[in-house]
Amino acid sequence: MSEQSAPFDLKAYVAALPGLPGVYRFHDADGALLYVGKARDLKKRVSSYFRKNGLSPRITLMVERIVRIETTVVRSESEALLLENNLIKTQAPRYNILFRDDKSYPYLKLSGHAYPRMAYYRGTVDRKSRYFGPFPNAWAVKESIQILQKVFLLRTCEDSVFNNRSRPCLLHQIKRCSAPCVQRISAEDYARDVDHATRFLSGQSDQIMAELQQRMQAAAEALRFEEAASIRDQLGSLASVLQKQNVELGDAIGNNADADIIAVQVEGGRACVNLAMVRGGRHLGDRAYFPTHVESASVVSEQPVPQQVLAAFLAQHYLDQFIPGTLIVNQTLDEPELLLALSEQCGHRIHLVHQPQSQRRVWLDMAEKGAALALTRMLAEQGSQQARTRALAEVLALENEKTDLAELRVECFDISHTMGEATQASCVVFHHHQTQNGEYRRYNIKDITPGDDYAAMRQVLTRRYEKISEAEGVLPDVVLIDGGKGQVEIARQVFEELGLDISLLVGVAKGEGRKVGLETLIFADGRPALELGKASAALMLIAQIRDEAHRFAITGMRAKRAKTRTTSKLEEIEGIGAKRRQKLLARFAGIRGVMSASVDELASVEGISKQLAEEIYRQLH
Repeated sequence: MSEQSAPFDLKAYVAALPGLPGVYRFHDADGALLYVGKARDLKKRVSSYFRKNGLSPRITLMVERIVRIETTVVRSESEALLLENNLIKTQAPRYNILFRDDKSYPYLKLSGHAYPRMAYYRGTVDRKSRYFGPFPNAWAVKESIQILQKVFLLRTCEDSVFNNRSRPCLLHQIKRCSAPCVQRISAEDYARDVDHATRFLSGQSDQIMAELQQRMQAAAEALRFEEAASIRDQLGSLASVLQKQNVELGDAIGNNADADIIAVQVEGGRACVNLAMVRGGRHLGDRAYFPTHVESASVVSEQPVPQQVLAAFLAQHYLDQFIPGTLIVNQTLDEPELLLALSEQCGHRIHLVHQPQSQRRVWLDMAEKGAALALTRMLAEQGSQQARTRALAEVLALENEKTDLAELRVECFDISHTMGEATQASCVVFHHHQTQNGEYRRYNIKDITPGDDYAAMRQVLTRRYEKISEAEGVLPDVVLIDGGKGQVEIARQVFEELGLDISLLVGVAKGEGRKVGLETLIFADGRPALELGKASAALMLIAQIRDEAHRFAITGMRAKRAKTRTTSKLEEIEGIGAKRRQKLLARFAGIRGVMSASVDELASVEGISKQLAEEIYRQLH
């Protein structure tokens, strides 16, 4: 007989807590994490939840579910903030507002070369280059690059292209690059343009305008009319950009030309946080965020939900992001500890503005309108998607099995290859009324006859569900198979071998001309085939999931095929090691350039003899 652990004594545990900063975690009887919080004084904060009087009925309801408490003592409130939000992101407690991790923000990068290259960049920054941003989206970065090309003529080409140019490219001809690759501009003049671009991105456009004006006058007085005309054109381009953007520098946000504008809107149990970015005085655009667990937020706090959403966003979003000196918000926020912790993290003071004036008021109004529109659109789309989920459950007779349609889980499989080459299978997952990118999976198919889709389907289904048949993993409610009777029969055989319910299997056979709306649903358990028609909401959802599985499979297949065709071909040539392969790819800007090069051009690469060049050419053609 197994020994049972002693019940957790809440009162004794709370009484023994230290008066130190830390993080506390509440668990229910099933071990699920209910809530994570931080505290300057753990004993006072946790004890406040167990007062006899003064708690609201909603908080009392949550406290009644607590059967176990865990705490972690840290050195400061900043460490508590960091730990709290790491736990919220990784464990998603029911009563914490959660902002899902998004892709990292893009930056504009200026490389550390003698002639720096500007480029779109997303990833970990280093000290070798200069980075500007972050930007709210890729469009904002690319627009900035276009401005710098037009005004300052900075290069954007890859190093492999830059180092091997013998004449200017088309960008120089259309006045978008000063052609440093062929020395059409001196290193000093190019460095000056880079400095101007850097200062422009930092909001110093008026100083740059003044300097260019002085240089133009000096060149004209020295009778260097061609140089004066060039500077005049640059001045005109810069003035046009500034006029188009209608930016107001300096007074708009004080001495700091960087600011984030954060607007919160709450409606229908959902919330939207719209984040707009101003960098160097330029409004770069915005991005909308939709947190989860908003409906539970009022349970653990008397603070209005919009303020809770704002506090959660500041804490979770800025833990690992750049924090500008000015945050313009549309909600009051009485959390000095949070601002202090963020200031300690970023190393500078953060100025929170709730009632902005002038240009800042305009920016905040724009952000509020953007939040309202995004929330309205999301609620409408959510309602539409929920209707599709309901229609699918009705068509497949699942409406009585699923009390919560958000829990309806669909997995869809597709096979992709090119004439049997680089075969891959994809699995796309749908639940909570949307596809779940983080749960997608690709499977490399091996040891089958090339082009045998039936064998590929057998392999992927076996690999996917054999663990589930051993009581591991989650079995979906519907398994969609992109294919007709043959594919469904293979799926039926696999499920029977694994002891799984074949009624879960639904084949999606393409109709005439492969047009959406003409598909036929085929069932493995003998039910008659269904043709739902173009007007069916259920079929539209099935087509959406099926098309996503096809997209995911084909992109993976193409990447695998490209890798196979490039790296392996050079690796298979005797005499081509890692260094020579790297030199070839760099010299000709990739495998396509290597394949199109002549024997003489291949032989011009350091370390490649004429004989080896002939062998490379023969192997690649």
